[in-house]
Amino acid sequence: MNDYTKNRAIILAITEGGLTHTEAATRFNVTTRWIRTLIARYRTGGLDAVDPQSKRPHTNPNATDEATIATILTLRTRLIAEGLDAGPESIWDRLPAQTRPSTATIWRILRRNNTITDQPQKRPRSSWHRFEAAAPNETWQSDFTHWPLADGTDMKIISWLDDHSRKLLHATAYTEITGPIVIDTFIQTMDVHGPPASTLTDNGMVYTARFAGGAGGRNAQLNGFEQLIADMGIVQKNGAANHPTTQGKIERYHQTLKRWLTADGLVDTIEELDKQLARFGLIYNTERPHRAIGRRTPQAAYTATDKAFPVIETVKKIWRVRYDKIDAEGKVSLRYAGRLRHLGIGRAHARTRILLLVNGNETMVIDRSSGVIIAEHTIDTAKDYQTKKKPER
Repeated sequence: MNDYTKNRAIILAITEGGLTHTEAATRFNVTTRWIRTLIARYRTGGLDAVDPQSKRPHTNPNATDEATIATILTLRTRLIAEGLDAGPESIWDRLPAQTRPSTATIWRILRRNNTITDQPQKRPRSSWHRFEAAAPNETWQSDFTHWPLADGTDMKIISWLDDHSRKLLHATAYTEITGPIVIDTFIQTMDVHGPPASTLTDNGMVYTARFAGGAGGRNAQLNGFEQLIADMGIVQKNGAANHPTTQGKIERYHQTLKRWLTADGLVDTIEELDKQLARFGLIYNTERPHRAIGRRTPQAAYTATDKAFPVIETVKKIWRVRYDKIDAEGKVSLRYAGRLRHLGIGRAHARTRILLLVNGNETMVIDRSSGVIIAEHTIDTAKDYQTKKKPER
């Protein structure tokens, strides 16, 4: 006999069968105190009142208030409309710290209001094997994707992404992506962020000639991009054929980019598309905390630690490589031993793009266009301005 029928039987045995409280307690193996409780409920509410009552509290002091629920649902709608991630963690990041519930509570609120659909077919995140660079500029990923203008013209967007921080370093649109465009965008990105220690791309001809010329590409010469990074001591890595997950970060970035562009609307010209990409880059880098980098924004993760850099080995010396440009006065700045030093090169080389190789207190300056060494220095820590060595006779 369950509690539902037992409580009713006790009341009926007393009211209809004439049992005393003590007799009923003995018959049904309960206490007389419980008998008195049931009788009191019966007198105030009838038989329904003696049914087992829920132990759930009448009020929940920790329940999310209606205003917060409304804010959560509004944020969900707005983020979707803007083409941004609208999951519980993205909503949590945008709620006031003093009132926001847990991400699990936000998920339950979204589910209760039919704004999300369960996806049990997805792999649990705990099963993922993540591979990422240990420092900013250790590896840059690059790829391009297609996007239309309002009249249907197909454009290609090339991007450079830092593997460690997920920071979008560069994104611009072109009618076609060629080898010179890859080199130009790479140089533009280095001008702003310094050179990477390595690059990771697919096996497209604009990135590598390894599969050109037959025989699996073994006889192919380096293309322009490969030659540039080889000269700078930058390690080139290419994804395995038919294995696109090697570049999973930039593929997921493309999905995010296209959601945002869809929400923002198609534009008429390539110039307008580049402006869209600039706005997206600011949002992507500074307003979107990322789960895989500790809920930090890509910008915060990129600036949190020292950058990696390429190295070149010459005559058993390891040279640190920096990509730079000589200023209008014929100098290049270099921080050494805690102070900013100015390396004299000469006004004749003003605005020349160079490779600056540094090994301890020795430097070597190479004209990037000609490959000629145009200056060498032995840094004197007692001086700010460093004169270049005189050529040996």
